[in-house]
Amino acid sequence: MRKNIKLTAGIAATAALALGLTACGTSSDPSSAKDSAGSADKPLVVAASPTPHADILNYVKDNLAAKEGLKLEVKEFTDYVLPNTATESGQVDANFFQHKPYLDDFNLKNKTHIVPVVNVHLEPLGLYSKKVKDLKDIKAGQTIAVPNDTTNGGRALKLLADNGLITLKDGVGSNGKLSDITDKKGLEFKELEAATVPRALNDVDAAVINGNYAIEAKLSPADDAIALEKTDGNPYANFLAVKEGNEKDARVQKLVKLLNSPEVKKYIEDTYKNGAVVPAFGAVAK
Repeated sequence: MRKNIKLTAGIAATAALALGLTACGTSSDPSSAKDSAGSADKPLVVAASPTPHADILNYVKDNLAAKEGLKLEVKEFTDYVLPNTATESGQVDANFFQHKPYLDDFNLKNKTHIVPVVNVHLEPLGLYSKKVKDLKDIKAGQTIAVPNDTTNGGRALKLLADNGLITLKDGVGSNGKLSDITDKKGLEFKELEAATVPRALNDVDAAVINGNYAIEAKLSPADDAIALEKTDGNPYANFLAVKEGNEKDARVQKLVKLLNSPEVKKYIEDTYKNGAVVPAFGAVAK
């Protein structure tokens, strides 16, 4: 039986306090470097969303880490904020849950110093519904739920625009907001925290859901989505991230090697069928 360390109720306050104390410095400070140098034998603690991120990490922990001499500890988080604040504060060593557009926006707004290390996988965003079976069945007067964070919200609107459900201002790409819609075609929109969007499926006519939350809700992107993001050239690969200055930590580099191994590629392809999660091995995200 796998052992996961769940987030406790008090962790948010601890992370927030620690973030306030450390946000002005980075791990390139001499004291931080000393701590990093002395941590080679300590477990690498990684914050992760439950599915597929923690699942992939636990596969590495249970099957690959020992051979590489890596002690790996996985902490599961169910939101998109605490993994970064905990990494910034040093409460965890790394995180695995996000893509580059989200991280860039988070760092800018929160003055954090999180950086990507290596791409691991892509989770295509999809439009789902329990009330209609096809795009052509979505009509004026119906309501679509979308994520309310800046990057995933814009990504959701681009998916809708690419499939002809709305029209966006020229040039906004995946950075669009509801105010950038030039033609709603009679549709209404409900903005919700990304993690809660699947639970709204019974209350709206359709919903744009992040791949990891779709999987947790037992939805198959390939079989259940009525519109699905393309994977070719997609900039939303999920990656392992650390606080700036910790990229060369020997433990981090061991995990990088394992996350991009043939064994992990096979695990992803065997576990998440029909393109629900796609390996995205390659260079560090730029």
